[in-house]
Amino acid sequence: IAQMSPQLGEGLWFFCSTADPELAAQAAPLARATFCEPEGHSLVLDEAAAQRFGFATDIPMRCITLHVLSSLEGVGLTAAVASALAEVQIPCNMVSAYHHDHAFVPADMAEAALACLQNLSLTFQTSNRSP
Repeated sequence: IAQMSPQLGEGLWFFCSTADPELAAQAAPLARATFCEPEGHSLVLDEAAAQRFGFATDIPMRCITLHVLSSLEGVGLTAAVASALAEVQIPCNMVSAYHHDHAFVPADMAEAALACLQNLSLTFQTSNRSP
């Protein structure tokens, strides 16, 4: 947590879902992330792609990337991030990829979320409790 170095990415992102496999296949190459659920395909798309394929763009998100190489077997990083954001009433959708974890937060709360995570990292740095 002490070395997570959170960075706020550019642009807006939208969580979209479709039960139409053809639409999902067309949108997938433009997606930042995809996941297949029983209810349909979930895609994280930028605004242009979401609009192009007719998805709702009413919940704009920003992405905070944790620039620490996290282990797929690691314990506690996403829980600590989600908990810290929840304490200040900021919702987040965590997406864990192979190399990094990403917190998608409401666009209008992104700066506050970044400050919260920077503070969390600093707290672990000064307390020497880095997991």
